[in-house]
Amino acid sequence: MSLPLRLSAVFALFAVAALPAEAAPEKYVIDPMHTYPSLEMPHMGLSVWRGKFNRTSGEIQLDLAAHRGSVKVEVDADSIDFGLDAMHEHAVTADWLDAAKFPKLVYRGELQFSGDKPTSVKGELTLRGVTKPLNLEIKSFTCMEHPYFKKPVCGADAEAQLDRADFGMDQYTQNGMGRILVRIQVEAFKDALPAPPAAKKD
Repeated sequence: MSLPLRLSAVFALFAVAALPAEAAPEKYVIDPMHTYPSLEMPHMGLSVWRGKFNRTSGEIQLDLAAHRGSVKVEVDADSIDFGLDAMHEHAVTADWLDAAKFPKLVYRGELQFSGDKPTSVKGELTLRGVTKPLNLEIKSFTCMEHPYFKKPVCGADAEAQLDRADFGMDQYTQNGMGRILVRIQVEAFKDALPAPPAAKKD
């Protein structure tokens, strides 16, 4: 290789090395104490049943500068709570969530941005062993330093609609009775959950 070519190669290497490295997405761990997927569904056309899941975990990969990120959420099926024992007992049976056979609901998705904030999630929900597309609309999104724990935290409210018949829960789904409005409030801490506050001594 001639001297000019060698010098060009050296300068090219220096130019590549000088380029700023692409920042990796930051991990945010979902706070189970402040994250509750909830459900709203019609009951025989008479009223709207409401319930929620009490145990949720997962993490969010977030790169605000690059306008990208991903979400993974796992929900314990048997943590469903309608505030009525009889309804809970039915909801975890094979007719509905079949929690003994399928203990987890899993949602995975990619954040979609408009401007500097995520406004939706393009994803899939796995429920009762069936995976279907489910896109979430993000109604609000905020990141800040937590006023108590003094570490970065993000929070959001999102919602979507699904038909439970698509996941094998097809009893009484005629005339739109299988439609469910899913809402989720979520808070997540950067890197790891904060340590619980120390108990006060007498």
